[in-house]
Amino acid sequence: MKPRTGAERYFAERMKDPAYAEAHRQAAERIDEIDRILGFLDQMRVDQGLSKAELARRAGLKPEAVRRLLTAEHQNPTLETVLALSRALDVELFQLPKELQEA
Repeated sequence: MKPRTGAERYFAERMKDPAYAEAHRQAAERIDEIDRILGFLDQMRVDQGLSKAELARRAGLKPEAVRRLLTAEHQNPTLETVLALSRALDVELFQLPKELQEA
């Protein structure tokens, strides 16, 4: 499909640069990973019968922040926020090596 707007033409031109295209691919991959993690946490919330406000309370976060995080597309939460949500849901997201678990 041919780019129609100036922004689409600019972006199509930039994508011709292999380094730019690779950086774009990597960024899109990271965004997809974050979206999958948040989707998983939201599904766990639903499975446990928790409202977003209740999850926020349990995680020590503002309800509006959790609502935005679990509703909007392509969020970029901090690791601290992801860990707070996972702990509130009693979900282990990461398997750390033993030497780090004992530290």
